[in-house]
Amino acid sequence: MPIFAKEGILVPMSTMNISLPDYLKSFVDEQVAGRGYGTSSEYIRELIRRDQDRLTLRRLLLDGASSDQTEPADADYFTRLRERVRSRQAK
Repeated sequence: MPIFAKEGILVPMSTMNISLPDYLKSFVDEQVAGRGYGTSSEYIRELIRRDQDRLTLRRLLLDGASSDQTEPADADYFTRLRERVRSRQAK
């Protein structure tokens, strides 16, 4: 969970006013009422966080696609990876 979303941690916030056509405001109001958001601001913040996550994932996928090819991630690869993790946990 992002640090700003954890209970008890206060993060300074700024105010931003947006203008929406009536049909979009109605949609936001429906989402707030029907999906458990306390305010329209909470709903909009969640949309922005999801967009940030989407952009991060896109960047990671593009970075991976343009990187040099490595060994295949077959069953042996995951076995070795688990062994490395277990050996570090044992220390």
